[in-house]
Amino acid sequence: MGATVSIVIPTQRRPAGLAVALRSVLAQTGVDAASLELIVADNDQQPSARLAVESIARTAPFPVRYIHVPQAGVANVRNGALKAACGELIAFLDDDQEAPAGWLAALLDAASRYDADVVFGPVRARAPETVKAHRAYLERFFSREGPAAAGPMPGYFGCGDSLLRRAALPDQDQPFSLARNHIGGEDDLLFGTMQAAGARFVWAPDAWVWEDPVPDRLTLRYALARAFAYGQGPSEHCYASTPRDWTGIARWMLIGLGQTAIYGLVAAAKWAVRAPDRAQALDRAARGLGKVLWFGPFKINFYGRSA
Repeated sequence: MGATVSIVIPTQRRPAGLAVALRSVLAQTGVDAASLELIVADNDQQPSARLAVESIARTAPFPVRYIHVPQAGVANVRNGALKAACGELIAFLDDDQEAPAGWLAALLDAASRYDADVVFGPVRARAPETVKAHRAYLERFFSREGPAAAGPMPGYFGCGDSLLRRAALPDQDQPFSLARNHIGGEDDLLFGTMQAAGARFVWAPDAWVWEDPVPDRLTLRYALARAFAYGQGPSEHCYASTPRDWTGIARWMLIGLGQTAIYGLVAAAKWAVRAPDRAQALDRAARGLGKVLWFGPFKINFYGRSA
């Protein structure tokens, strides 16, 4: 009998983080190992993660498969992983995340209890002690919070720490848009399309994971650039819809103008007095600006580097 649950970890040149993620997946409890498989999809141009994955596979309690996706891009590696996966359910874990032993069981329980198409869990970011500047903001930025109770949710999050039902995908072969290979947001676009088609999203507070962002991301400059890119999402989604939603684009751009003006002034005032939460106000202003400047030269490439 083939696997009914495929755990997918996309990776690119993060050997330390990948090792932590792999060990945490292999230590899952409360789930029948005979129903599982682990797919590690390596998006490095060279198959740099192969030896580590093949080594851990020898003693794993369920099949562990390594696939090499040399075509650079976050959508490419996610699509490649899904193509290789056999499961009816797909659990996504990032290569900078660590899952407690009951993580997968909590995702599966929520999916069954609420007949979910996609289940999302909390993410708890932890920064090393060496990070001093804006530490609270950065840990909050890389975290994902939600209600204390499990149940259906009106929105959606990103792929890391999620479980999706393969049959609910709008495109079984290439669900993640290749247009998002370098800028990210491929998961937001997919889940937005699924939501428009009536997909059922569920929140599972017990299915939480740790996240350990790589050091070069734990800076205010990086976080604000990502906040700007996140802000672009609603406007971009309206542009990518069929038919194109020009009214939605105009609405989001107007909202963005208001957010930029209001939070920009708040950020300036907080910065002048060195308020502890000044970075958060700047974050909100950056997200507003992203809604306005969402097109062409303002898109930022975070992914797709092959070397």
